[in-house]
Amino acid sequence: MLHRLRSSLRRVLAGGSPIVPLSPATPNCSPGLSGPAVRHESPLCHVFPRSRSFVMACLPRATATLARQDCSNGCSAPFAGERGSEEVAETFRAKDLIITQATVLKEKPDPDSLVFGATFTDHMLTVEWSSASGWEKPHIKPFGNLPIHPAASVLHYAVELFEGLKAFRGVDNKIRLFRPDLNMDRMCRSAVRTTLPMFDKEELLKCILQLLQIDQEWVPYSTSASLYIRPTFIGTEPSLGVKKPSKALLFVILSPVGPYFSSGSFTPVSLWANPKYIRAWKGGTGDCKMGGNYGASLLAQCEAVENGCQQVLWLYGKDNQITEVGTMNLFLYWINEDGEEELATPPLDGIILPGVTRQSILELAQQWGEFKVCERHLTMDDLATALEGNRVKEMFGSGTACVVSPVSDILYKGQMLHIPTMENGPKLASRILGKLTDIQYGRVESDWTIELP
Repeated sequence: MLHRLRSSLRRVLAGGSPIVPLSPATPNCSPGLSGPAVRHESPLCHVFPRSRSFVMACLPRATATLARQDCSNGCSAPFAGERGSEEVAETFRAKDLIITQATVLKEKPDPDSLVFGATFTDHMLTVEWSSASGWEKPHIKPFGNLPIHPAASVLHYAVELFEGLKAFRGVDNKIRLFRPDLNMDRMCRSAVRTTLPMFDKEELLKCILQLLQIDQEWVPYSTSASLYIRPTFIGTEPSLGVKKPSKALLFVILSPVGPYFSSGSFTPVSLWANPKYIRAWKGGTGDCKMGGNYGASLLAQCEAVENGCQQVLWLYGKDNQITEVGTMNLFLYWINEDGEEELATPPLDGIILPGVTRQSILELAQQWGEFKVCERHLTMDDLATALEGNRVKEMFGSGTACVVSPVSDILYKGQMLHIPTMENGPKLASRILGKLTDIQYGRVESDWTIELP
């Protein structure tokens, strides 16, 4: 899948041609014996005619339409690239990278003692944008604090988005990224939703690879740790007006990480399910990776802990649909109402984040062809009824940070529902975790990874 991407990246570092990432797949309900997942891929345009804006050339039609739309509240300024001026830089280019090496390097931490997201590498990537001049040249510089205006729109109105992906040091000592094209796709979709300017995601990935090359010794020499990559995009408009920002900053920081949960990488978690808090709703931003979605979840997380649980099971609607687990997508492995063995996960209906690990699990399960794989709505009543009938096999969350996290108990309406995930192996969750980590750490070859040249 990423053959062209990998080939181009090898040329990039020698000044080659652009990469062409692919769009994420959208699997639907499929029977177990239907064979490999059908990939609905729309290769993105890598030639941008001057007669069309960069934004419109690179986005799907529906997203491009959204990008064109102005609101009536201070959003009349067009995106960079729509004004037809040759002086406005429509995107930044990796070939223009300015690299300032750190003169003092920090000591690398012990991979076995890493706390998630608490340690950072020696360098970072920054790229500034303004509506007046477009994108500035990208800059890799020593890691440090950001100078920011007190009225910056990110601080007051949460004009912000981020991504999360990882670099892994394999058993062969090669450094690999896992499906970074999907993260770049999602980042662009989030940028449209936040009215932040569009950029060439191919060029951003090239810049990230350059940053990784410089800080490659920070990728842990361990198959239980990795280097977390956090691209972030913020509005820096120095004004208290509620409007599309005229200034923005894209930056990337790196952090060596161990297991996401302090209890370990494959210890089951307990969930607190209470409809008083809602993570996302139709027409909102639940399908985008924005900081506001996470900040607003903290109170519910605190209440979950106060009730003796580790994470929140987010519910939605009058029928208490099961949506996500904490910051993870959710999977239920069960015997469904029709007596079929099924792996189910909530559909991408606008309130679910389209996770990279989620998509990978769906595609793996469809390729195995051993049971039904389905994107469908699930309610707490569905789950309770299935538990009473001994039809539940496993439940687990998935995400870049945790990979796979088994669920053991759910506190719902004052009753603790036991999920027999661990009693059943967990056969499927363990298999998925093993397969994904084998790919990530190079024990199995896969076109889902890109090797750092």
